[in-house]
Amino acid sequence: MATALVLVTTADGAADDVSQQALTFARGLAAGGPVHALVVAGEPGAEGVPAEAVAAGLGTWGAAQAHLARHPAFETFAPDAIAAVLTELAARLDAGVVIGPGTEAGNTVLARAAARDGQPFAANCTAVTLGSPTQVTRQRWGGTLQEEAALRGDRAFFTVAPHAVSAAAVEASPAAVDAFTPDIDDADLIVRVVDRVAAAVGGISLAEAKVVVSGGRGVGSADGFRPIEELAGLLGAAVGCSRAVTISGWRSHVDQVGQTGTKIAPNLYIAAGISGATQHMAGAKGAKKILAINKDAEAPIMAAADYAVIGDLHQVVPAISAEIRRVRGT
Repeated sequence: MATALVLVTTADGAADDVSQQALTFARGLAAGGPVHALVVAGEPGAEGVPAEAVAAGLGTWGAAQAHLARHPAFETFAPDAIAAVLTELAARLDAGVVIGPGTEAGNTVLARAAARDGQPFAANCTAVTLGSPTQVTRQRWGGTLQEEAALRGDRAFFTVAPHAVSAAAVEASPAAVDAFTPDIDDADLIVRVVDRVAAAVGGISLAEAKVVVSGGRGVGSADGFRPIEELAGLLGAAVGCSRAVTISGWRSHVDQVGQTGTKIAPNLYIAAGISGATQHMAGAKGAKKILAINKDAEAPIMAAADYAVIGDLHQVVPAISAEIRRVRGT
């Protein structure tokens, strides 16, 4: 048995999806040992859902105790300050393993925490076996390569790759909450977010969507996305795109699926006019089913697709939308 400490990041007043997955991963790794969670928050009253309620809710995902670090510095993202708290808490708990979500924020904090503790760190792990050394399987090159590696140290630091496991709730009491105010060194606030600009987007999040409809270079223009958006609206889906589309300025980077965009795991991924370059498929490989629409029968995406339509997306996509309307009688 091992004591596991999990860094939890939040969204909409609860642990975000990847943190839920990290807690699920930690339960299996701890093998009956205690699972602790760290949540950071700013001053009381600043958040919509009280941070204490968020922390207590982590019991749903298997945390026996949640540690709530409150400090004005945590009104924004300050990775060195969070890493300092995480490292000190790991030492106090004598945690054998420190885990984080495999996101930009999680990887940033865990890398800093491991460096502070003089321990090795592995990002985006899909499998871990604790021992001397600890063996990990991790994603490299955007998930196109699986690497076997060994962590030699007194404490293992790693992040869990998004969708490496499915988040699984447990029947448990609310987590016991240990709220405290950490001492933050000014030197740990040199790197921090000082401003945020909201993206001009709405609707369903790519990362959480059950259905995603994406367009690639074959769409032809920004206006060419109207049939894609129409189909997405009929399916209750999120709209995505390839890197070629963002480079062309047809859509925002927030819509990009791929290694340098968002990694998705929908039940259905409809890719229209997308060739399926390695970088794109690194972000889409979590999809349970892929429907590819492309004029090129030899496009790389066809090899990964569960279903394929060889044809002009400008004809096929509107035809799908028309058939949905016919069946629904709308």
